[in-house]
Amino acid sequence: MKKKHAALLAIVAVLVTSGSALAHFGMLIPSQATVSKADPKTVDLQISFSHPMEMEGMDMAKPKAFGVMTGGSKEDLLATLKPAQVMGKAAWSAQYALKKPGIYAFYVEPEPYWEPAEDCFIVHYTKAVVPVFGDEEDWDKEVGLKTEIVPLARPYGLYAGNVFQGIVKVDGKAVPYAEVEIEFFNKDQKAEIPNEYMITQVVKADRNGVFTYAAPKAGWWGFAALNTADFKLKKDGKDKSVEIGAVLWVYFHDWQTKK
Repeated sequence: MKKKHAALLAIVAVLVTSGSALAHFGMLIPSQATVSKADPKTVDLQISFSHPMEMEGMDMAKPKAFGVMTGGSKEDLLATLKPAQVMGKAAWSAQYALKKPGIYAFYVEPEPYWEPAEDCFIVHYTKAVVPVFGDEEDWDKEVGLKTEIVPLARPYGLYAGNVFQGIVKVDGKAVPYAEVEIEFFNKDQKAEIPNEYMITQVVKADRNGVFTYAAPKAGWWGFAALNTADFKLKKDGKDKSVEIGAVLWVYFHDWQTKK
């Protein structure tokens, strides 16, 4: 009986541990959420695969694709990536020089990540939108990723408490009732997590693929719309499902008052 009890406790411990770490997020965090004429003309980009609220990292292989779209044109930035460490794990970084006004949509497509706990591969198509030198054109323009969140509210210039809306798309088509996981990038680790239910916020899109969320705190928030791919990948000679995530990082600002 003691052995059975010990085995049961071990199983419960594994379930609890894995259950608290199921929300993976592709992360693409710019050093500046907006760039005005007085700001530095270079943006640093940090790319990782992590649990942003718990600040637990995972090793990330070199991405399959990394680039930026502005004015409808794409620029391949894969060669600019440099190895980095994020949350103690292998990650990537890059610098990009800003030369003209525009809406810069940075995006990354990673190599598939094998997750044994879920018995599937994970591919998070991740982007962040940075407005530069006052430009306001095309903030809702699609990059053309396999799966993508298309913003209905500007994905910048937002205050904490503002409502943010987006459309979840796969292959350019809206996904009815898609599930969207949301996490705060707890960079300074000051956000206290009262229980496991408060790590990841979850909302569902409506029948038109539109989801709504109001961020309660200033900082970077990640929106990950999850779906199952229409293709499989091999693992040890067997076909395995692929979770594709459309991830968008949005910064919410504190409300400022005059002193």
